[in-house]
Amino acid sequence: MPRYKITIEYDGRPFVGWQRQDNGPTVQAVIERAVKSFSGETVTIGGAGRTDSGVHATGQVAHIDLEREWPAKTVMNALNFHCQPDPVAILACETTGPGFDARFSAIRRHYLYRIVNRPHPLTYDKGLAWHVKPPLDAEAMHDAAQELVGHHDFTTFRHTRCQAKSPWKTMERIAVYRQNDSVYLECSSRSFLHNQVRSMVGTLKLVGEGRWTRADVKKALEARDRKACGPVAVAEGLYLTQVDYRSPAEDAAALADYQASLNEAQPASLSDEASST
Repeated sequence: MPRYKITIEYDGRPFVGWQRQDNGPTVQAVIERAVKSFSGETVTIGGAGRTDSGVHATGQVAHIDLEREWPAKTVMNALNFHCQPDPVAILACETTGPGFDARFSAIRRHYLYRIVNRPHPLTYDKGLAWHVKPPLDAEAMHDAAQELVGHHDFTTFRHTRCQAKSPWKTMERIAVYRQNDSVYLECSSRSFLHNQVRSMVGTLKLVGEGRWTRADVKKALEARDRKACGPVAVAEGLYLTQVDYRSPAEDAAALADYQASLNEAQPASLSDEASST
C-alpha cells in the first residue's frame, strides 16, 4: 500500500479546525473527500498539527495511504482539483516509506504569528492577522520572549482542556521582530500545547504595550497557573509554516523497532513452546 506525504496550505477562516468534527467544515474532511472523489477510496489522513478554528497553514503536512499506486504529481493535481472551491491547496506530494508518519516522525514544528500594528482598520488582511492599535515595542517583546526559551512547565500558557499528558515542553527558539506595520513572532519546538503559541503572544503583547516587563513574563511562567497568563491572542494571526522530519533511514529503523516490540509482546504459540522443549 503506497504512502504519500503531502504539504498543505490553507486559509483557516471557513474551518472549525484541521481535525474532522461534527460541528462544522474541517481541512481534514475536505482532503479526505477529495481523495474519495478522484480514487474512490475512503481514507483517514494523518496530519502533523491539529490547528484550531481560524488558524492558517502554509506548511501543514499529512500522509495518505492508498490501495492503488499513483504518480505523486497525479495525486497532487487531483487533490487540488477536487479540493476546490475550498481554500485548500496541496503544495507538494511525494511517495514515502511505511515508517513515515506525519505526526510521529516530526522532530520540529514552526509557527508564525502576525500582528498588524496600526490605528487604521484592516482591509484585505482582515481575518489573516491580529489587529492591535496601540504601538508595540517589538524589541522589548523579543527580549521578554527569551524567558520562554528552553525546557519549561508551560501550564500558564496551556488551555485548561489541553489533552497533553505533560505541560513540559522545550521551546527551541522564539523571535519577535517588526516589518513596517507588522509585528511577527516565530517559534519552533518539537510539539506545542493547546493554545500555547496564542497564549504566549497575548502575554508578550502586554510587554509590547509597556504594561508588563520581562520579569513579569518570567513570573507568569514560574507561576504554573493558567490565571497568570495574559490575554489569548486571536486565532486568525497564527500560521503553521513548516514541519521538520527525521530521515527515511530513521523512519525505517523506528518502524522496525516498533514491529519488533509487537512481536516480543505476543505470547508464544503452542508450536513455539513445543519446539523449545
